[in-house]
Amino acid sequence: MAVAQMNSSDQAVSGKSNTLPIPDFSKEQDLAAYQTMLTIRRFEEKAGQMYGMGLIGGFCHLYIGQEAVVVGMQMALKDGDQVITGYRDHGHMIACGMDPKGVMAELTGRTHGYSKGKGGSMHMFSVDKGFYGGHGIVGAQVPLGTGLAFANHYRGNDNLSVTYFGDGAANQGQVYESFNMAELWKLPAIYVIENNRYAMGTSISRASAEVNLSRRGLSFNIPGEQVDGMDVRAVKAAGDKAVAWCRAGKGPYILEMLTYRYRGHSMSDPAKYRTREEVDKVRNAHDPIDMVRHRVLEKKFANEEALKKIDGSVRELINQAAEFATHDPEPDVSELYTDIYR
Repeated sequence: MAVAQMNSSDQAVSGKSNTLPIPDFSKEQDLAAYQTMLTIRRFEEKAGQMYGMGLIGGFCHLYIGQEAVVVGMQMALKDGDQVITGYRDHGHMIACGMDPKGVMAELTGRTHGYSKGKGGSMHMFSVDKGFYGGHGIVGAQVPLGTGLAFANHYRGNDNLSVTYFGDGAANQGQVYESFNMAELWKLPAIYVIENNRYAMGTSISRASAEVNLSRRGLSFNIPGEQVDGMDVRAVKAAGDKAVAWCRAGKGPYILEMLTYRYRGHSMSDPAKYRTREEVDKVRNAHDPIDMVRHRVLEKKFANEEALKKIDGSVRELINQAAEFATHDPEPDVSELYTDIYR
């Protein structure tokens, strides 16, 4: 696979990092990545189905197609590192090890959801798992993620923060204020730009004067790199490089993940700004889960029967989460007065 250099008229989705070879995964790594990405995919498919049935209200932004980004990055992190993202956040939660039951219960507004049923799709947290949200305001997580990095720097520990945001949020002013402070103070912050090409519905070539988003930190002396965000191995390799940079005290690092979402921006978006042929081309040629599946079979890490069993167990896990989320009680009215500033 090879990544073409992006220009204003055509942005490549998949390919090879310009500076890093893509290392092979071991059997354990490939199977672990496959199962986690498949769990995210099946969870999101179920969430979309439940939204259509009226069981999930409010906004719902699905992560289908982008699974390799968060799974590959998590493989490069250690316990104690922190993750923060925007509103397309279910995949990040599952990759961080949060229980699908608790995530789905939050989507349906139930008592045992991660925010007690009061946060919904865009606002869930788990400090135990190092996940600091889920934020509905575009770009708002970037200064917060920078603050997490500052806390690590101040405490003198070996932890770092990973802040995810999209190509749309990359044009927000607070992003560049954060970049400036992070480089000034040499904060251990990795900024992962999940470039799925369309933000809320406008092609990046129409919204950004510089479409190579890995260059957005150059004026602050922050190194950046474009990565094939559809190949979990390329993501892991780039993540390892950025992690080593940060832990060495060299300051922040930017990773632009060239990825693609198959669904609309949210459940209310029919995505008429792109053709079905374009979506199908990515699905058929560069699907992140299919690439791992084919590799596993090719290398004889597992056979078709073993992969069917993994899929079956994942489906059962997600069905159990949906069952739990639809039978868990709704929060008591008294919860309206808890967890608020007065």
